[in-house]
Amino acid sequence: MKFVNRQISAWVGLWMILLVASCTPKDPNPTNTYLVSSEKITQLTKEQIITQITQSGLAGGVPVSAFIQNGCTVYRLTYHTKNTDGTAIDASGLVLVPDRSGALSMMSVQHGTITTNSQAPSVFTAGTEATLVGPFAAALGYIVVYPDYLGYGASQQTEHPYEHRESLGATSLDMLMAAKEFVATNGVSWNNKLYIAGYSEGGFATMALQQKLEQLTNSPFQLKASSCGSGAYDKTSFTKYLINNTTSGAPSANSLYIWVLTTYNRLYNLKRPMTDFFKEPYATQIQNQGRAASVGVSLNTIITDSFKKGLNDGSDTGFLNALKDNDAYTFVPKTPTLLTHGTSDQLVFYLNSENAYNAMKAKGATNVTFTPFPGKGHDTALPDFLLATIQFFSANP
Repeated sequence: MKFVNRQISAWVGLWMILLVASCTPKDPNPTNTYLVSSEKITQLTKEQIITQITQSGLAGGVPVSAFIQNGCTVYRLTYHTKNTDGTAIDASGLVLVPDRSGALSMMSVQHGTITTNSQAPSVFTAGTEATLVGPFAAALGYIVVYPDYLGYGASQQTEHPYEHRESLGATSLDMLMAAKEFVATNGVSWNNKLYIAGYSEGGFATMALQQKLEQLTNSPFQLKASSCGSGAYDKTSFTKYLINNTTSGAPSANSLYIWVLTTYNRLYNLKRPMTDFFKEPYATQIQNQGRAASVGVSLNTIITDSFKKGLNDGSDTGFLNALKDNDAYTFVPKTPTLLTHGTSDQLVFYLNSENAYNAMKAKGATNVTFTPFPGKGHDTALPDFLLATIQFFSANP
């Protein structure tokens, strides 16, 4: 659900060096359906990436030059998609193209929780997820696609539909369609292979995108593998756990749980006052400030008895249906799929991946792998996820 600041800063030296150079957007090909425009942001050399990784000391003596294959060129894309109400809207994202010849595979990376537009991939602010992970993946030889999601970049005028399965999947798919048109228009050689990955909200978005991709008929993408890390896939069970059990009470965690609740209350037209969900004085605080409200107690202690009862006994059908619509795991993957999760995750609880894996297996899935990271939390499991993802993708060429 969130890339924590200390987690990002720890990876700055390993993943990225920024060179900022803007240019005029290209006129789109009039035959393109999704792509509106593309703009070169910067270019990074292989040597710059190698130098940064080596100087960081985080490579642990590994000869990174053996793995870093190339530099990359970074572009901002604007594309057509749909808002949550079905109306047309333009969104944006990032594409990183390896500076190498030959037909390349594509990797779509769905980002974790961000709270400001400056963190959006297409804004390409130093130290953010896309500027850290993106160039490294491109240096391994992948065409990297990074959607902003609704609410950021070109669509920042609209509110981000946080943890909303349908819109995350749909806008990520439309970004891939635009990327497909971009590589064709710009003479980038792509072998039609696609890999998808994401961590936290990005893991949830990746699972939503995977289902969309697997439902396509005559798909232009040869989906080879999917890696979903520490996502909140089981919204129903996760929410029931939160309202019935003592949790950390950290304001940073509660703000995200509140964000999910207020998003569903809005998108599913429930239009219920916060007093339906929370006890006072928290209800008024959340009504006025939303996710910005500072709530420093275990969430279960401030949930109203009526809301708790309605979720537990099934009588609150409105909110339960909203949760059910966002349970992202309710399909049988056709693609080799990796689920990973830290067993000590106190933000997005381990039950999400465990339940998703068990449900998929019970429905007959034969190509889903679950790799727990014992003792790891939401922050500390990220490096393990990155390594496991690279290995999993390499094993599914």
